[in-house]
Amino acid sequence: MPTSSPSSILTLPASIRSLIVAQSGLQSAFPRLATAIPRVGQIQTTRNYVTESTTAPQSSVNATEVSHFNTLASEWWDPHGSSRLLHLMNPLRHQFINRCLATHGGENTTQQKYLDIGCGGGIFAESAARLASTASVTAVDPTPEVISVAKQHQRVDPLLLEPGRLTYRNIPIEELPLPNTPSEGFDIVSLFEVIEHIQQPSSFLPNILQHIKPGGWLIGSTIARTSVSWFTTKFMAEQVLRMVPRGTHEWSQYIQPTEMRSWATKEADLDAEGIGWQVMGVVYVPGLGWKEVKGSEGWGNYFFGVRKNTAT
Repeated sequence: MPTSSPSSILTLPASIRSLIVAQSGLQSAFPRLATAIPRVGQIQTTRNYVTESTTAPQSSVNATEVSHFNTLASEWWDPHGSSRLLHLMNPLRHQFINRCLATHGGENTTQQKYLDIGCGGGIFAESAARLASTASVTAVDPTPEVISVAKQHQRVDPLLLEPGRLTYRNIPIEELPLPNTPSEGFDIVSLFEVIEHIQQPSSFLPNILQHIKPGGWLIGSTIARTSVSWFTTKFMAEQVLRMVPRGTHEWSQYIQPTEMRSWATKEADLDAEGIGWQVMGVVYVPGLGWKEVKGSEGWGNYFFGVRKNTAT
């Protein structure tokens, strides 16, 4: 099977991407780890991925993903539970957002409207809603149990109950009404630890862009698809250390930063050249938490940000 280009791989269903990854020879880039990594078809997970949606045919929702995260809902706000790594990563999310905004002089200078897609139990959504520079946060997730947990936790803080400050919706992004005009879109659309769980990113991502106002940012985080990331996220984090529940990730669905940028450069609405594209590699250091490591985006966890062109 021929290897797909970075621009085309995001158009493929997860099952086809798995076959391509299995034959692409990615493991050879890290020979010392290659012998520890089975071919993708042999990697054991606790989930079987399906392409059927739980809602409309064009929905990005995967029933197996929803079921998996439903089971984790009760531990979402336990800083030492299954979401521990997300709690520890949250400060870096804000750091990266500020870095992106600062490229065009926008850091904390205006009231920002956020759309948090795949919000889970609300770790990022709550923290964004508390910022003085935030006008509002809309947070969506198709998983009913985690949205229930998010709403319960919201009631702990009276600030978060102010009308319009933080709104949770138990829907897929496809069901969120589009803005009436471009200027009514969101300043920041966040996609943290979500894209690697989507079956067909190329149909999912353009739908998101419609919610971003001109000059706004799509900001997310995901994992590069390398033998190092398999060893750290699948073998060590899930199998050995049990820091992440087994089956949380499917390695073949990880996305290279080159693939993300290649997609972005082909979207006419996006400015993926120069400072309109930002990336930051991060590494989890036991005992110290998540740390920025320049260049690590090529082989592990990373943040990405791309700016929507301003109206002409």
